[in-house]
Amino acid sequence: MGDVIRTEIIRDDSSDSVDYEVDDLRDKIKSSRGSRFELIANQLQRRRYFSRQNVITGFRDLSKTLVIHPDNRWYRAWTKFILIWALYSSFFTPLEFAFFRGLPENLFILDIAGQLAFLLDIILQFFLAYRDSQTYRMVYKRTPIALKYLKSSFIIDLLSCLPWDIIYKASGRKEEVRYLLWIRLCRVRKVIEFLNNMEKDTRINYLFTRIVKLIAVELYCTHTAACIFYYLATTLPPEKEGYTWIGSLKLGDYSYSDFREIDLWLRYTTSLYFAIITMATVGYGDIHAVNLREMIFVMIYVSFDMILGAYLIGNMTALIVKGSKTEKFRDKMADVIKYMNRNRLGRDIRDQIKGHLRLQYESSYTEAAVLQDIPVSIRSKISQTLYLPYIEKVYLFKGCSSEFINQIVIRLHEEFFLPGEVVLEQGNVVDQLYFVCHGVLEEVGVGEDGMEDTVSYLEPNSSFGEISILCNIPQPYTVRVCELCRVLRIDKQSFANILEIYFYDGRKILTNLLEGKDSNIRVKQLESDITFHIAKHEAELALRVNSAAYHGDLYQLKGFIRAGADPKKTDYDGRSPLHLAASRGYEDITIFLIQGGVDIQQKRYFYNFGNTPLLEALKNGHDRVASLLVNEGASLSIDDAGCFLCKAVVRGDTDFLKRVLSNGIDPNSKDYDHRTPLHVAASEGLYLMAKLLLEAGASVFMRDRWGSTPLDEGRRCGNKNLIKLLEDAKSSQLSEFPLRSEGMLDKKLLRKCTVYPFHPWDTSVHRSHGIMLWIPHTIEELIKSAAEQLGFPSDCCILSEDAGKIIDVDMISDSQKLYLVSETH
Repeated sequence: MGDVIRTEIIRDDSSDSVDYEVDDLRDKIKSSRGSRFELIANQLQRRRYFSRQNVITGFRDLSKTLVIHPDNRWYRAWTKFILIWALYSSFFTPLEFAFFRGLPENLFILDIAGQLAFLLDIILQFFLAYRDSQTYRMVYKRTPIALKYLKSSFIIDLLSCLPWDIIYKASGRKEEVRYLLWIRLCRVRKVIEFLNNMEKDTRINYLFTRIVKLIAVELYCTHTAACIFYYLATTLPPEKEGYTWIGSLKLGDYSYSDFREIDLWLRYTTSLYFAIITMATVGYGDIHAVNLREMIFVMIYVSFDMILGAYLIGNMTALIVKGSKTEKFRDKMADVIKYMNRNRLGRDIRDQIKGHLRLQYESSYTEAAVLQDIPVSIRSKISQTLYLPYIEKVYLFKGCSSEFINQIVIRLHEEFFLPGEVVLEQGNVVDQLYFVCHGVLEEVGVGEDGMEDTVSYLEPNSSFGEISILCNIPQPYTVRVCELCRVLRIDKQSFANILEIYFYDGRKILTNLLEGKDSNIRVKQLESDITFHIAKHEAELALRVNSAAYHGDLYQLKGFIRAGADPKKTDYDGRSPLHLAASRGYEDITIFLIQGGVDIQQKRYFYNFGNTPLLEALKNGHDRVASLLVNEGASLSIDDAGCFLCKAVVRGDTDFLKRVLSNGIDPNSKDYDHRTPLHVAASEGLYLMAKLLLEAGASVFMRDRWGSTPLDEGRRCGNKNLIKLLEDAKSSQLSEFPLRSEGMLDKKLLRKCTVYPFHPWDTSVHRSHGIMLWIPHTIEELIKSAAEQLGFPSDCCILSEDAGKIIDVDMISDSQKLYLVSETH
């Protein structure tokens, strides 16, 4: 069968075998791994099992071409037949070279029959499917099969089939032609292959197979040496026969004469005896080389015998001591087969178990054990050297930091998968993330009707399992091996631990997963899940940054921000790191965040509507932090200042009220009932609160929705001190406007407006500044005053922001925006 890769099997009593077939996906890939991966692919030989109805019999018909499957039962019978001829040819070729100068008729016919059998075997090789050494897929195309055989052993096999005996006679019996007979020794590789297969067959006793192999090696070597010894002795003229080892051979009083004329088997036995004695070096000088040719050959032969003796003794010692690699493999395989038989495991799982055991044996797949005693730092460097080129090209890690990728690399484990194996099943929980180095896998979706649909192919630099791990969902697709694959894996816990530290890279990974070119088709149905987990990751990241700010851990906060965290992000409660630092009074963190460009006016819009960092500092009494924020330009901006101040008054929090009033909040802010904080203080009889508000500029003339002033509320409360305080404030505020009546002052203090000189809906005109006016008693007075100030004619009207015409000043609320337009406009 030449150099065609044959499949092998570790058999048990209940196995029927055929090779697993995979449709051709793409052309043969070249390994960038180097010698190790090629060694595994070249040495690895294995059979897959399927149900009996799928057993391949006869010739395969693929695209109208005839191709023989290696496990075809007729071809397997042929290999046993050709093995007998190979065994015969391997032993007969040295014998023919040494003992025959032209074959007799009976042997000549036998020789021609053997050469015809080998010639037929050569023809069959052009139709024999083979496993690709790189992809481990069966190749059924005629052209690759023929090219592979032509490049391997075709020429040697063809030359060995030539009738060299006829050629020798036709050439005038030239001795040089007979040397070409040794080409036929290439057939011994079929015998070696058979012995290796028998050695791995668990049905045959290991000790027996090893002894048979050692005896075969020893007999073949001595047989070949005996033939060469005879050839050396008989190629000299008969008159010089005394100057050969046979001429000097004496056994007691008996010496050989006319050695060439005696019985063939006696000549062969004598030559074999001399070869064995020379190999064992136990002679006492009665048998020795005589002429120069014999001396040269004996020196080479004895030197080779030292190596052969060491090989035989070493193997015999290994049989006694027990511990050879093959024997350990056989023992392990026997135990596994017993376990599988006892538990009646299914055929697929049996195939996978035996295949991986065979993979470990054939490829010396023991990296973990080899590196176990090496320090961690050196193991990390080894991992970076071997795996970093692959991980850097994975799209999932595009844009990630080199530190993050290095942490991934040093925690990777290498695995190999055989064609047809399922790595991940749809719907299962995934705890490993895989990266493809060599080979091809396919993602298969299984519908509700049980039909399979190939979603995509995973080639080198791809990853799988990431959707399930990152999104915490079951595996969306089944991942099946198409070619012999070398993959790298990292467990979920290790991956999660790395993401705990390099959280910015985790956010980048989720973005790549959602936006990746290769992932768009695969994850289209999962976009909502991925988007949800991206938002969840962002929230968790903001929570960590806020936690560092809350606990005053400046070092950790700096680390988070250096790693890519955004200090402007808020958590689930709308709090930013600056909110928390201000509320806790951490000056160093506040300064660091301000220097980092954080918005000092950022508002919190959840449970506490519109809270700014400055307000958080004031609420918690951190005056130094509040001063820092004010110096940087922060202002006290509260969306519903009236309600906010009214609640502060109700709580009786005088210190907080002092702080907010000193930072510029309007003491006349109103709530939804147009009540000011002074209304609330007067109605509750809070003298101190009322005094603080009056000192801050609160007006006693402001009216609520029911037309009541703070003085009216104070009178209803009955607190004499408070009533006196409010009356004194009323007198003081009236004295500030001596030319105005109390009623007019009341209206002015109650309401003001801003009038703009354009239509609220007109976007074509140039917008100009408006004027702020006190609202008079009538709408006519307001129109007249506004027209004079803005230079409009008298035939004008006032519009609201909704372009509604205002006909009564009571419809105007305080600080409302109004628009002055002409009646024609």
